[in-house]
Amino acid sequence: MKISQDPHPRVRAAACTTLGQMATDFAPNFQKKFHETVIAALLRTMENQGNQRVQSHAASALIIFIEDCPKSLLVLYLDSMVRNLHSILVIKLQELIRNGTKLALEQLVTTIASVADTIEEKFVPYYDIFMPSLKHIVELAIQKELKLLKGKTIECISHVGLAVGKEKFTQDAPNVMQLLLKTQSDLNNMEDDDPQTTYMVSAWARMCKILGNDFQQYLSLVIEPLIKTASAKPDVALLDTQDVENMSDDDGWQFVNLGDQQSFGIKTSGLEAKATACQMLVYYAKELREGFVEYTEQVVKLMVPLLKFYFHDNVRVAAAESMPFLLECARIRGPEYLAQMWQFICDPLIKAIGTEPDTDVLSEIMNSFAKSIEVMGDGCLNDEHLEELGEILKAKLEGHFKNQELRQVKRQEENYDQQVEMSLQDEDECDVYILTKVSDILHSLFSTYKEKILPWFEQLLPLIVNLICSSRPWPDRQWGLCIFDDIIEHCSPTSFKYVEYFRWPMLLNMRDNNPEVRQAAAYGLGVMAQFGGDDYRSLCSEAVPLLVKVIKCANSKTKKNVIATENCISAVGKILRFKPNCVNVDEVLPHWLSWLPLHEDKEEAIQTLSFLCDLIESNHPVVLGPNNSNLPKIISIIAEGKINETINCEDPCAKRLANVVRQVQTSEELWLECISQLGDEQQEALQELLNFA
Repeated sequence: MKISQDPHPRVRAAACTTLGQMATDFAPNFQKKFHETVIAALLRTMENQGNQRVQSHAASALIIFIEDCPKSLLVLYLDSMVRNLHSILVIKLQELIRNGTKLALEQLVTTIASVADTIEEKFVPYYDIFMPSLKHIVELAIQKELKLLKGKTIECISHVGLAVGKEKFTQDAPNVMQLLLKTQSDLNNMEDDDPQTTYMVSAWARMCKILGNDFQQYLSLVIEPLIKTASAKPDVALLDTQDVENMSDDDGWQFVNLGDQQSFGIKTSGLEAKATACQMLVYYAKELREGFVEYTEQVVKLMVPLLKFYFHDNVRVAAAESMPFLLECARIRGPEYLAQMWQFICDPLIKAIGTEPDTDVLSEIMNSFAKSIEVMGDGCLNDEHLEELGEILKAKLEGHFKNQELRQVKRQEENYDQQVEMSLQDEDECDVYILTKVSDILHSLFSTYKEKILPWFEQLLPLIVNLICSSRPWPDRQWGLCIFDDIIEHCSPTSFKYVEYFRWPMLLNMRDNNPEVRQAAAYGLGVMAQFGGDDYRSLCSEAVPLLVKVIKCANSKTKKNVIATENCISAVGKILRFKPNCVNVDEVLPHWLSWLPLHEDKEEAIQTLSFLCDLIESNHPVVLGPNNSNLPKIISIIAEGKINETINCEDPCAKRLANVVRQVQTSEELWLECISQLGDEQQEALQELLNFA
């Protein structure tokens, strides 16, 4: 820290760079431990007007530090930090006007953007001191050498607007939008690799998020250059090796040696702009829906071919991600138009699942296909599509098993060491991630087609059964159980014909050492009770002791185990609720009540609260207790549900819970007894529930 104040500027710059690197490498512990020292040192360095480059390095390090600094820590220094930044901004703006110096100013506006992005609404008190200067920079930065500064300042304005929200930003919105439109107009006449382009594209997206539907009036002005950038063909060249050597690294080209003294080159700067433009089109389709409808067909016909754009992974990711949002837009125009768009999308999307070479991109394509199925619904795939999809998924699962075998072989080879093991573990994680996406696709099919999809599914059944064998690695068992969970939930009572495949794996995996496996098994036992029909009664009876044993385990509520435990509690509740003949309700119910509330699994928590409402509304004597002795516990459960944001005031369950509280309030003595056992936060939560539900 002392060398950050060294008299030599290169030493100070190197110290700032080192602090930035440490903030990256050791985040967030570095920020938590050294926030006071580092922030103060970097601000002092930025205040030193002696060297622009050192100031720039300090600002860059502060940006990195802020990115992973918890908001609760940053606000401790907020007032002094923001006012220091504003003082520096005023000085640097004057230097820009007098001398045209911009280096430190470029980093400074990015620092301001980073602070606003981190502290969000707490930036509101400082908005009025920054916004005039930021707008002035955009107005001043008209020379060619100030393009990057202008782009970064526009980015900063959009971050500040997003941080403070629409209500505060409204006063400047018309003026800012005019500045953006003027810049956009200038960009339309500039080179494709203008540095402002990427900043403008992202800024428009943030303005869309700030203004919501009010942004639609500007969309027609933004969309044309965006589609132009997204449609741009990459610059490619076939050059002799000597020509490649003569080219500068700064020219933005990358080359692959093809042999015979020749290299294939592609200009990457244009690819980044193309990828960003594609991502922004995704964003507009997602956010504007109805306002985007008229561009749906044009963007669909742009995006579908980009599923095979192998020059840039993020272009293919954006193309895949866009599909379900574009279908949502198409649905607004009616079923016939939606069917036309799906006909254009479906076949290439399925084929991309089979041909995509990159794991990260493949996972996005599979995720997109699953979401698209859910948008389109039952009957959206014809026989040819289902046949092709079945073959692809079968190949993915067979490849999954084959890859595991190959990794085991490599572990027996002579050159096996820790480095090889790390590489094998990375490969395994990639394979498991694709397995999760296979599960997502099957989930979308089961949830839309219901039991009608089961005959098609049976070609995959032996492979799914293999996943849940006791000898398989735990992630295989987890996801295999999840697939059977979906079958039980969405395809019952027909699902019972597969019970012998999953009965014992589901019961035995309740004892598994891995909480993810226990969670999958517990969830399955819960949906058996809820959706399975009478055929599952005996299995539900067998499940209760196993579920209770997990819940009562000494470490069941640790961070590692709590989600699995809460799924067990929820499963017991579902058995009590939907299969009461399988269990002694009066014996188990007091235990179930004592395990509430659930904190971590919001979906299961709301299910338990719904059942609790049923029991209270029916005046169940075991739940209410002798002389209503359990009501303080019940009121506490409701208060905790509100504090944990399990209870959404718009949910029907919230109104039922509020009515329970109001009913208790009718007895002053009982109500006083209940609230006497609550803390201030719990009492405030109950009042908030009563105000809004």
